[in-house]
Amino acid sequence: MPADRRLVDGVRLALTTFTTFPVRSGRIDRAVAGVAISLAPAVGLLLGLLLGALLTGLVTAGTTALLAAAVTVTAAALGTRGLHLDGLADTVDALGSYRSGPGALEIMKKPDVGPFGVAALVLVLLMQVAALTALADRPPAATLAAVVTAVAAGRLGVGLACRRGVPAARPDGLGALVAGTVGRPALVAGTTVVGLAALAAVPGRPWQGPLAVLVALAAVVLLLRHVVRRLGGITGDVLGAVVEITTTLVLLLLVPR
Repeated sequence: MPADRRLVDGVRLALTTFTTFPVRSGRIDRAVAGVAISLAPAVGLLLGLLLGALLTGLVTAGTTALLAAAVTVTAAALGTRGLHLDGLADTVDALGSYRSGPGALEIMKKPDVGPFGVAALVLVLLMQVAALTALADRPPAATLAAVVTAVAAGRLGVGLACRRGVPAARPDGLGALVAGTVGRPALVAGTTVVGLAALAAVPGRPWQGPLAVLVALAAVVLLLRHVVRRLGGITGDVLGAVVEITTTLVLLLLVPR
């Protein structure tokens, strides 16, 4: 496949995977999937700009910070069809069980959500609303930068999960399609872009934003080691969990001043 065609199809796949933007998908194979995952932070920047503009716009219009934060979190869930939240719940249910390997993967396939998954959803959403409420009190530019940083970092975490050397838990599915498709240059480029966006996230403390991103990514590396040990590799649900966990950690780490 020509490189330009792979890039176009990769952009389409990135948009349809990480957002609900009405874009028709093109050819899908591992090469295209690698491009899509490498571009995920850029998609996160775009989605973060929209969500950050929503949050700051609501606060500027006189909406309370708490309500604006709740609306923004709701919009984020709608903007991704709730797939990442679903992945979080399924992953936590599997890891919270006493099973490993095929047994844990079977739990992830079930359509219902167990107590561990419910608790994870409630806690993550509460933490996101609380963090955005606190961030909404800052100057609009800093609030916007914080939201952009967190959302983009969540998608950068997916690239980290799909780096070469991390296996897929199943021979089929999204995990098998994207596992091991992202090389070091793409990760370095994505981290640099997100780190630059993070410089404006905390007024007067330009180092805090990039540090928050690095700490969150380090936590993802530890999580992935545990996931590979318990499940045998990554799945689509694991990638959704990585998005939500990374985004939430960055938001929480950006709050203190």
